[in-house]
Amino acid sequence: MATGATSAGGLRLLPAWPRRYLIAAVVAAWVLLWVFLQGRDTFQLGGAELTPLHVRVNEASEVIDNSRNENPFFLYFINYIRLFLDEFVTFVQAMISQPSFGRPLPVVGWLGVVAVATAIALLWGNLRVALLTAIGFASFGLLGLWEESMDTLALTLAAVAISLLIGIPLGVWAGVNDRFNRLVTPLLDFMQTMPTFVYLAPLTLFFLIGPASATVATVIYAVPPTIRITAHGIREVRPATLEASTSLGATAWQSLRKVRIPLAKRTIIVGVNQTIMAALCMVTIAALIDAPGLGKTVVKALETLDVGGAFNAGLAIVVMAIVLDRVTSAAGRRVETRDRAGLSRGAGRRRAEIGAVLAVTGVLVYLSHIYVWAAEFPGEANVGRYVRQGVDAATLWAQDNLAVYTGAFRNAVSYGLLNPFEALLTDSPWWLVGAVLIAFAAILTNVRVVFVTAVCVALLVVLGLWQDSMVTLASTLVATVLVMGLGVVFGVWMGRSDRVDQLVRPVLDAGQTMPPFVYLVPILGLFGATRITAIIAAVVYAAPVAVKLTADGIRGVAPSAVEAATAAGSSTWQLITKVQLPMARGALTLAAGQGLIYVLAMVVVGGLVGAGALGYDVVAGFSQLQLRGKGLAAGVAIVVLGIMLERITRAAARRADAEAHGLR
Repeated sequence: MATGATSAGGLRLLPAWPRRYLIAAVVAAWVLLWVFLQGRDTFQLGGAELTPLHVRVNEASEVIDNSRNENPFFLYFINYIRLFLDEFVTFVQAMISQPSFGRPLPVVGWLGVVAVATAIALLWGNLRVALLTAIGFASFGLLGLWEESMDTLALTLAAVAISLLIGIPLGVWAGVNDRFNRLVTPLLDFMQTMPTFVYLAPLTLFFLIGPASATVATVIYAVPPTIRITAHGIREVRPATLEASTSLGATAWQSLRKVRIPLAKRTIIVGVNQTIMAALCMVTIAALIDAPGLGKTVVKALETLDVGGAFNAGLAIVVMAIVLDRVTSAAGRRVETRDRAGLSRGAGRRRAEIGAVLAVTGVLVYLSHIYVWAAEFPGEANVGRYVRQGVDAATLWAQDNLAVYTGAFRNAVSYGLLNPFEALLTDSPWWLVGAVLIAFAAILTNVRVVFVTAVCVALLVVLGLWQDSMVTLASTLVATVLVMGLGVVFGVWMGRSDRVDQLVRPVLDAGQTMPPFVYLVPILGLFGATRITAIIAAVVYAAPVAVKLTADGIRGVAPSAVEAATAAGSSTWQLITKVQLPMARGALTLAAGQGLIYVLAMVVVGGLVGAGALGYDVVAGFSQLQLRGKGLAAGVAIVVLGIMLERITRAAARRADAEAHGLR
């Protein structure tokens, strides 16, 4: 029987048992060399220092800025796109949030917006969702954030409209054309794994700071789910159904229009739901490049450490996410129910219901257009100040009474994990760290990934941000360790108990749909502006996906193996540690890889609350022109780190999964 396996890259791989010893040997050699070589060739760079590369990027940025109204590429392409996007977003804002067309108020006031949103929820969902929508939209005004909320909604709607116009046709094409699907899949993988904040800096170089750059960034982030899920829905149509339509003489176009797309409607609506959630998440993040709305309020509050103000705006973001998610989910369920059971009510009754709802909505929209009381949310109803005061009081109480516990946790993470990792990475010579990374890739993966790792190490050196990259890598590794700790504990618990899964999974789903800025608010109140705050926020953001993947891996262990171990007298602890976790090794490795990517996606957010390193470099590049080159280089460095870590962990996960299933 063979003792090794040959990977796709062609490298003869070793069995699992010597691989553990090889990794331990590499780490031991690394620590030993670090003792004698620490402080050499570390490429330290101060916060305001620039390398020649950064200076050249600054100069290139200035050339682009100066040629914006002369270069044909800008004159006849980029500038028109920017103008269209700015005007489109401005038009939507004029309808629901900003003074417009010579009026001191928007075209549709608060009462009309609430009425339209409630009508959509009622007609496409049900009465319960409509009530939730009405309460949710009214809460924006009660929190004193009506205009900011409508700005966020306007930018989200504009980005979603563009994403659907692009994504649904491409998704249909990918669903019917295997060649195009194979071509577009790697691009979608790259768009979804690249940290979201990295889009922002280069986009501002072409589209300037403002709604246009924010819209483009949001579309880049939100369009992949539309394409993927639409293509999946088109491909899932049963071949027998397609054969029946063909036998009846339907052309390929007729089969697509009258069979495939109608049968995939439920799946397409799921894609719309995911696109809306992704767009809302990115719109709040795009506040870093002056996108209007609630995100800007959160960023300003974080910069001034105003926990109450940040919480108030974060609460509005959460409410908006919940409402939009429930409305689109209810619409999908309604479509599925109608397709399975036919029209549940008579056509006449349905038309009467639609007519009544539209009539009432039209009256309320008219009132909101004509009368100030229906257009401008009453200021005396503002309860947001009480929310802010309550949160500030709770924050002070927590800081006074929980300081012992938060301080102990902060010290444990700092001195037990972060400082040792950071010292080992930042004080080692760059060539030693590079050799260790390449050695890990060789032990865990294949020749192709080894080559990618070597290229990524070289790029980090060339970008001139080696020291900051190592600080970021240390924080990422520490956060990933914490993520996997939570992933294993809760994942095993969920995988072994259906009841626990039913209780915990909705919480994880909510955590994944909540915009990242919201996580920072309570954590900032407890821990202040420190790097531990950024690590905890990254853990909260990444833990749900790690828990889910671990739970699925535990649940996927063959029941016969579990029964055999139980029959042999294994205790619960032995069953978990000797059977289920080893056999779910592929899922655990995949969970670690996805956790790394999700943690890395929070690097720039961490830069807002004291994390420093690459995140701070990107944020500084937005706000200081002289550091723009360094900020752009930092964004590229984050992408390079992400690619390297993603390739290593993905290849290691495939290998672990193959070994777990006995492919020796």
